[in-house]
Amino acid sequence: MKFFINDAHHVVDEGLEGLLTDPSLTKLDNFPEVRVILRKEIDKNKVSIISGGGSGHEPAHAGFVGKGMLTAAVCGDIFASPSVDAVLSAIVATTGEKGCLLIIKNYTGDRLNFGLAAEQAREMGYKVETVIVGDDIALGLDVQQRGLAGTLFVHKTAGYLAEEGKDLEEVTKAAKKVATQTYSIGLSLVEGQKFQNTEESRLSQSEAELGLGIHGEPGVETIAMDSAEVLMKKAIDKLKEYLPSEEKEYALLLNNLGSVTPIEMSILLYEFQKSDLAKKVRLVVGPAHLMTSLNMNGFSISILELDEEIKTALTAPAAPFAWFIREFGEISEVESPKLIETMPFKPSKEEKTEKALLAITEKLIGLEKELNAIDEKVGDGDAGSTFAAGSQKLKEVHDKLPFANPSELLITIGRILARETGGSSGVLLSIMFTRAGNAYKEEAHLGKALDAGLQKMKEFGGASEGQRTMIDAFQPAFTALANGESLEEAAKKAREGADKTREITNTDFGRSSYLSEKSLKGIPDPGAEAVARVFEVLVNL
Repeated sequence: MKFFINDAHHVVDEGLEGLLTDPSLTKLDNFPEVRVILRKEIDKNKVSIISGGGSGHEPAHAGFVGKGMLTAAVCGDIFASPSVDAVLSAIVATTGEKGCLLIIKNYTGDRLNFGLAAEQAREMGYKVETVIVGDDIALGLDVQQRGLAGTLFVHKTAGYLAEEGKDLEEVTKAAKKVATQTYSIGLSLVEGQKFQNTEESRLSQSEAELGLGIHGEPGVETIAMDSAEVLMKKAIDKLKEYLPSEEKEYALLLNNLGSVTPIEMSILLYEFQKSDLAKKVRLVVGPAHLMTSLNMNGFSISILELDEEIKTALTAPAAPFAWFIREFGEISEVESPKLIETMPFKPSKEEKTEKALLAITEKLIGLEKELNAIDEKVGDGDAGSTFAAGSQKLKEVHDKLPFANPSELLITIGRILARETGGSSGVLLSIMFTRAGNAYKEEAHLGKALDAGLQKMKEFGGASEGQRTMIDAFQPAFTALANGESLEEAAKKAREGADKTREITNTDFGRSSYLSEKSLKGIPDPGAEAVARVFEVLVNL
């Protein structure tokens, strides 16, 4: 396909620079390493509203930065979550005493990176709340629902209340209400094509997809290509299955996912207005490019249950680029805030703890090939490398760690893992250790602190015990330690948990959810196996 680009690797940076010709917007001066687009004029006496995620969804998210909506947007690579440091930079750059709300679309990378940034910001003294938006009903309500264009309703409501000077609690409460009252579904004729992608569409001329995501994920159902009338009816019928049974009033957001022509979008709106659902719609946003998927030839519809508070918020004036004609101005930048150091605490000695950490890191480094081999059978083959990379860094800074202070040590391990370890596992472990360190300050009990850290990991990671992850070993072991049981008993339970993953062949979480029962049978989860091996090392010290 042909594109108006210079270099596929610079698409995001150059696209954001073009957006910055809006004189009301600016960027941090460490752009593009950290891609944060923010208002040039920020009132830190008001709650800061921050959102973001992967690029390729323009005008979301940076196009909605402006008075009455977002204070800042954090932009990752195409379809990839921004880094923890980028999110933390946005928080520090925009947040005053009234605090900050992070609006997060329900994707693993976004949940993890925004979640860890929130934890680190809280540790720095900032008031931070989060709302996770999962408005996609395509996969049903019993699984993790993805965040789609309905997220913009949350942006608008939160932005309005923040502009009105409401406190963080009230803004968060309203944002969560809107998130839970929003329902979305997508339909496409051709998936979005990445700029370096030369593959043919997975859909033939006679096919369409219902219920696909905004990152090119396959739809929940392949349907026959048909007229605009029939396709819109299929989308509405699917959506109506999940709407409240009682009479409600709604707002409609009709979103162009990329390459649908304006006249086709008008036809789709025409077909929508013929439906029974249209009789309940009082407000409409679009049809317009709002949250796209590159050049996807498709649309999405989002329905929000209205009340007077939400109506007021949605209809209040707002100034984002995506909504009005603007002046052409020069690009500017402001100084980037200094982030917290990876290791801000003074080194200290504690022989037993030093010996334990050294034994753990050496064991995980030695297990790299074995864990990778296991992961090649059930994942993407890098679990061992992920654990080894974090362990190697911990060995390198061994003499600089605060071993005599458990809270400081846990927090430092969390920061090192966040910045030195790739993949979701590294961020998950970072969340766990960071929260554990903060929990230890509240009650000096290592078992309870680690268990608190695990609960935070589960909150942002989405998995729980029995879903074939490292949690299957962590949970029983940390529960034992929290209840005052011995290290030997905790190690035994970690091993039992890891071994149980060999028999878990039906899971709806992680890469294992894509594999057959035959592929999973008899093979342990590599993360759980790593945890069990670590406990066995500790017992044998």
